[in-house]
Amino acid sequence: MPRVKGGTVARTRRKKVLKLAKGYFGSKHLLYKTAHEQVMKSLSYSYRDRKQRKRDFRKLWISRINAAARLNGLSYSRFMNGLKLSGIEMNRKMLADIAVNDALGFSELATVAKKSLEAK
Repeated sequence: MPRVKGGTVARTRRKKVLKLAKGYFGSKHLLYKTAHEQVMKSLSYSYRDRKQRKRDFRKLWISRINAAARLNGLSYSRFMNGLKLSGIEMNRKMLADIAVNDALGFSELATVAKKSLEAK
């Protein structure tokens, strides 16, 4: 059986991996084997962290809402419960943005939440 050389297919595959590894430290952007290992690891990190970024932002929004709610005399859970009882359906991203940029608007939301909690 004749010997099959790698040729252009192998070279293009290796060049693709080395191009993805551009900017990596040390031999990770020069040697194919280490570059391939690091590229595979980096791709798995990027997949994992796309999911994790959503968690991190949700935690950030909740902590901002909690801080603003406590300035208005409510805890986060009671504030969210009051909004739900009053029929205000607003996501946490928008609430956090209001808490940071519009303190008066957030205090109005807090008073609405307090009233609906008292009515319950």
